[in-house]
Amino acid sequence: MPLLHFEDFSAGQKLALDGRYTVTAEEIVAFARQFDPQPHHLDDEAAKKTVLGGLAASGWHVCAMAMRLIVDGLVGKAASQGAAGVEECRWLKPVRPGDVLRLELEVLETRAPSSRSDIGFVKIRWDLFNQREQVAMMISAPMFLRRT
Repeated sequence: MPLLHFEDFSAGQKLALDGRYTVTAEEIVAFARQFDPQPHHLDDEAAKKTVLGGLAASGWHVCAMAMRLIVDGLVGKAASQGAAGVEECRWLKPVRPGDVLRLELEVLETRAPSSRSDIGFVKIRWDLFNQREQVAMMISAPMFLRRT
């Protein structure tokens, strides 16, 4: 399969990635133990007493799950040259055990810098949906792609 390059993207373009990610309670707790040890990520009974109302993945864990989906569905098929960070990240719905996540992308902007003829800038919005078609997380992030 040929790699996607900067020229393959245009503002307004939408992509629904094929991959799915099923979340487990075990991975939520394991991630939380290591990186975000708060009660709403570690224990269902304790989590019921929080604003989340039950065990939920850390937002940082949700970012990692979305990253897995975008690497499998886009970055691994593109002439990616990395990224310049994340401009916006919003956790909109709790991600719970049993949720099945999928990612839709929208190209917000493309720019070919005059100072670099070898790469282009593509700003992408990621919408991470659960199986109820609710947006659980939104990220806006730029990435760099090789130009043809």
